[in-house]
Amino acid sequence: MPTVQLVPTLRRRRLGEALRRYRREAGMSIDQAATAMRWDNSKVSRIENAKAHIRPAEASQLLGVYGVDAPDTLTAIEGLARDAGKKGWWATYGDVATEGYKDYLSQESDAESIRLCIPTLVPGLLQTGAYARQIIGAGSFWRDQDEVNALVEIRKARQSALTTNRSGGRPPLAFWAVIHESVLHQRFVGNPLVMREQLRHLLDMSDLSNVTIQVMPLHIPPNPGTMGIFEVIRFPAPWPTVVLTENLMGGYFAEGTQDVAIFESAFERSVATALPVEDSRELIKTTLEKDYL
Repeated sequence: MPTVQLVPTLRRRRLGEALRRYRREAGMSIDQAATAMRWDNSKVSRIENAKAHIRPAEASQLLGVYGVDAPDTLTAIEGLARDAGKKGWWATYGDVATEGYKDYLSQESDAESIRLCIPTLVPGLLQTGAYARQIIGAGSFWRDQDEVNALVEIRKARQSALTTNRSGGRPPLAFWAVIHESVLHQRFVGNPLVMREQLRHLLDMSDLSNVTIQVMPLHIPPNPGTMGIFEVIRFPAPWPTVVLTENLMGGYFAEGTQDVAIFESAFERSVATALPVEDSRELIKTTLEKDYL
């Protein structure tokens, strides 16, 4: 039979990177690890490069070779080995989602919390269908209507992470968004009801215990939260925090410790500049009543 080429999914890449890190921390070469496991010398390399499958029991045994015995780490690595080849629910949408977007969806699915600064839009996880259609249509102007509709469906499907328990009995995603007051005053020509519905939805979502929404007022000094969209994405231990920055063509991940620390500090500064949660909620409510009712 011909050899089946494994798809180097994001989870498989994360697993390989983690196992490579633990091997190096143990001071072992690839050949030494393979000998200890009684494997062909190339297997360790292929696993670390996301080109070979490893069963959960094998992953646990390999960690033992590396001297890693922390229960949380063992559980996390075994879980990732078990899920590395699974396709996310978004796979049913085919190629309408780019590979970069699929990576993001995988990150979001696995995340414990997301902290987001977004100065120009309502965050995707808090958008109504009508608002999402307007924004996706404008930002994906080169796509046909069927593709736009599919992207809207994906965005709406993502939002279940905020309201339902996820795989493994994990609680809903903890989500903290800092938006700019100007977002509350957006207008959609020919469809004034879009923002009325959207602001009501923001108020509803702010009632959830796992959702925090803060608004930066119009008159504030310059701060990192007005410089562009970024997300600080945290995972259960032992997975490191990553940062996503976005532009018209997609998102870019930063994973270095120093880069992540800079964005974490930027988020804290943005939070300090924004209105407190209750004041933010009151501003959304006032804007709704004044501008849209």
